[in-house]
Amino acid sequence: MGYFPQWKLKESGIIAPDERLPTGQTLAMGVQHVVAMFGSTVLAPLLMGFDPNMAVLMSGIGTLIFFAVVGGHVPSYLGSSFAFIGVVIAATGYVAGSGANANIGVALGGIMVCGLVYSLVGVIVMLTGVKWIERLMPPVVTGAVVAVIGLNLAPTACRSVGPTDFDAWMAVVTVLCVGGVAVYTRGFIQKLLILVGLLISYAIYAVLANGFGIGKPIDFSIISNADWFGIPAFHTPVFEINAVMLIVPVVIILVGENLGHVKAVTAMTGRNLDPYMGRAFLGDGIATMFSGFCGGTGVTTYGENIGVMAATRVYSTLLFPVAAVFAIILGFSPKFGAVIQTIPQPILGGTSIVVFGLIAVAGARVWVVNHVDFGNSRNLIVAAVTLVLGGGDFTLNLGFFSLGGIGTATFGAIILNAIMQIGEDRAKKNAGEPLEFEEEK
Repeated sequence: MGYFPQWKLKESGIIAPDERLPTGQTLAMGVQHVVAMFGSTVLAPLLMGFDPNMAVLMSGIGTLIFFAVVGGHVPSYLGSSFAFIGVVIAATGYVAGSGANANIGVALGGIMVCGLVYSLVGVIVMLTGVKWIERLMPPVVTGAVVAVIGLNLAPTACRSVGPTDFDAWMAVVTVLCVGGVAVYTRGFIQKLLILVGLLISYAIYAVLANGFGIGKPIDFSIISNADWFGIPAFHTPVFEINAVMLIVPVVIILVGENLGHVKAVTAMTGRNLDPYMGRAFLGDGIATMFSGFCGGTGVTTYGENIGVMAATRVYSTLLFPVAAVFAIILGFSPKFGAVIQTIPQPILGGTSIVVFGLIAVAGARVWVVNHVDFGNSRNLIVAAVTLVLGGGDFTLNLGFFSLGGIGTATFGAIILNAIMQIGEDRAKKNAGEPLEFEEEK
């Protein structure tokens, strides 16, 4: 058996990761995966002040890196990670919708170190297995950390809608548009609720501002003035300890996302992909490092593309290098980037309110899906303390650097859970009760 699968041809039914569709269908399905990742991969850099062209380009290159590292065994597309938004904004002081991020270099340095730590985790998992991660970061910890990312961003989202009453109302309209798509549509359109909602609110804004003169009109001239092909803006990483310590904890989210991705695909395909877990972490980590080095956002496995696979029952890993090539082509189109730059600030602000709220709720969903028992005092205390530390932006000055709210909450959740777990295990042992890890066997 070689490093890569043989990809046997199959034209109907469930298409497994090591099978493939005919060439024409493979190309079409690859384009569909580009559409699926598009909305989130473009939105994340806009909220951080990054170049969307570079983000799309890095998503394509990152997907190819991931594909090579896992040997084509794990179906996955890597897109811009929303987990970085809060820490990047905190590290750079960026306000969504205010143009390019002037401190992007500081963020890139932190993203690169985060990718390095993530890669090291991948190597360790390749050598030791994944059980220790599941014990160190149980669902109560990962859920709380995910929720904190969203809660910490709440003030930023509300401040980013713009200074005028019209801006505030357009942010509300954007929220309603996204909610309307979520409720009144079905199928593939519903999966693109953020992108479709943004487009509807964009059209409404254009009619009011450009048609009736209410609010700041959209400048469409930048689209016509942009070239069809060009190289996106590269930036040099800057390594500052405060920014690094603020951004590195995101690795916990990335591990949780990738772990969930592999587990989900395993369940859907009936193929045990756990042996590739470490390589999946390593591939994602290297892709994140490369993206940060060039000026792009950190990347992660995308749930949107899992949704496409679940809907189509096509899990062939060959779809993803095809999607990656299409993304790379888009990344080299300044005209595509110019279209993105015309999105008004209140539209981005309203979208931020929805997205950051969804991040917070995603943390709660982790608890629900994994049946976290809040009747257990340890779970209750860990979740409660983590949410307040992160939501209240509790900062610790450790001398040569400061640990912001998200970092404090993240490390606090892991350490607090571990300390309380030791005490809980000791109490159970004295009472003759089975320990938690023994109950799971």
